[in-house]
Amino acid sequence: MTHSPIARLRHRLREACAAAGVAADDRAKLVLAVTLLAEHAGRPPELSTHSGDGRLAVTLRLAEPVGQDDRNALPLLPDAGDGAILTWYLPAVHDAATVPADDELATREEMLTLIARADAVTQELRELKHELAETNSGVLAMYVELEERDERLRQAHAVIFRELEDALRPPPPHVDAFELAVHYAPSDPDSPTGGDLYDWFVLPDGKVHITLVDAVGHGVTSTRHALTVTHAIRTLALEGHPLHDLIARAARTLATIEPDLMATVLLVRLDPTTGDLTIANGSHPRPVLVTAAGGTELLVPSRVGRGVGFPDPGTGSLVDRTLAAGDLLLLYTDGLTESRKNHQEGEARLLAAAHRHAAGPTAAIPGALAAEMHDIVLHADDTVVIAIKRGP
Repeated sequence: MTHSPIARLRHRLREACAAAGVAADDRAKLVLAVTLLAEHAGRPPELSTHSGDGRLAVTLRLAEPVGQDDRNALPLLPDAGDGAILTWYLPAVHDAATVPADDELATREEMLTLIARADAVTQELRELKHELAETNSGVLAMYVELEERDERLRQAHAVIFRELEDALRPPPPHVDAFELAVHYAPSDPDSPTGGDLYDWFVLPDGKVHITLVDAVGHGVTSTRHALTVTHAIRTLALEGHPLHDLIARAARTLATIEPDLMATVLLVRLDPTTGDLTIANGSHPRPVLVTAAGGTELLVPSRVGRGVGFPDPGTGSLVDRTLAAGDLLLLYTDGLTESRKNHQEGEARLLAAAHRHAAGPTAAIPGALAAEMHDIVLHADDTVVIAIKRGP
């Protein structure tokens, strides 16, 4: 049995830990930590222990304070202290035990305990890494499966969206005298439609009728409102009601069915034989006419009308023109001109852009105009652009 001050210090610690029932690996780490501190101290430190409430308190008083970096390097960190007074609190998890009186034998047992604990921790880490690898493999497989499922859903949604588009946005009617083209873009790229819709068809007398509607709001509700207006006007037009009366009649018809519905409406009639053009405007952006000679103008009624759901809805006055061969008429919703939040600037830019693109293929004009007008988008909105050019 060794009687050096450090050996006696270790012996006191072991007896206190054994009496309190401290686990062997905690005792080994504590003895090693105190030994390291004592070996570097100027004189032997003072040791005091106290057990109670299911734990053992060990306090070591040193002649010189120990820096935080040195304390962090200890195998068992103290729970409290000011550098010179360090305290450990160890849980008592076993009944009282005995330890070898011989310091060398006790130290050897403690080193074996720490080695065994280190081996156990290493094995736990191996098992944890193996479990983590299996988990990662499972997560990756699940991720791949979800991606495949999402792709199938996206493809299914694309089919549904195309069917909705076909149902809600009819293809241009075939009229030899006119070339017709359209560009449609909802404000929400994930939605197939918005509150801007159009309808075009040939009346029994051979004239072409076009309805362009911009319902207030976005999403499914605005789509339903816009569809309600286009269907009401189609029914009234096919019944033979005059163009100047269609907006007012539609407003009266829908007032009791959809009292919250508000929509701007633009109606156009085209005579394939003469090229005569008639426009009824209910609070809608003004169409643009680009002549074959290069002139551009906004088609403005002398008296402004109101849209469906607005106060005093109906047509103020009709706009009448005759389209010559090569003349281009542009109908659109405000999403085309208000992307920069300035309606007047948008109209001016549209007139200039329409002049530049008028000579191009009619099918490409709506998309080209939308791309140029939306070079800067400060306000995203549903956009419809319809191009009508009289053939030779």
